[in-house]
Amino acid sequence: MAPAVALSREAFAEALRGLGPLYWDRHRFHLRLHDGRCSPDEIRSWVANRWYYQRCLAQKNAAVVSRCPLPEVRRKWLPRVTFHDGSHEGEGGLAEWLVLAEAVGLSREEVVDERHVLRGVRFAVDGYVQFCMTRPWIEGVAAALTELFSPELMTERVHAWQRHYDWIKPDGLTYFETRIPVARSESADTLELVLTHCTGAEQQQAALAALRFKCDVLGAMLDAIDYAAMTT
Repeated sequence: MAPAVALSREAFAEALRGLGPLYWDRHRFHLRLHDGRCSPDEIRSWVANRWYYQRCLAQKNAAVVSRCPLPEVRRKWLPRVTFHDGSHEGEGGLAEWLVLAEAVGLSREEVVDERHVLRGVRFAVDGYVQFCMTRPWIEGVAAALTELFSPELMTERVHAWQRHYDWIKPDGLTYFETRIPVARSESADTLELVLTHCTGAEQQQAALAALRFKCDVLGAMLDAIDYAAMTT
């Protein structure tokens, strides 16, 4: 069998972007969410379960930093930890997510104590964190390339929620409004890292597999949330 041939930089970038159809924006729950067909309880479930994912993002980013031997990459990646945790108490993405929780009618206490987190969501997110803790650092970076697709989805979400769910307090959208430009900038940096450090065929295939895995993680989260909505 002939050895696999590495893709050109342009073809590799196209292959990564070509995984867009696996992203969770096409999941039926997201389609309902953006079409205005979710009940308040379904939106609260999504927010409460997504909290667990948000809470673990700083940990998975710290795992990438811990496994990377390159100081220039660690310096570039470290701000992703503080984006979510904040530089001080009450700052950062997690604090803004709690504002969203209150805006949809949840208390901070019930979100933080994770009483609503479904076991399928917990299992999927824990698997993602474990992946980043155990796999080569560049695969953890490649898994984050869902950032290629997320800014557009978050932009659509803001517009959809404003249009269909006027009962949600406007300040609840602050997280998305803050995150959209950051995600656009980070996606460019992430893609550049993957294209630079995955030049061999085996590395490229591992990066593509990592991005597929991340899409599966996000899809599994929505599977659990959607199933719970249908059975309650």
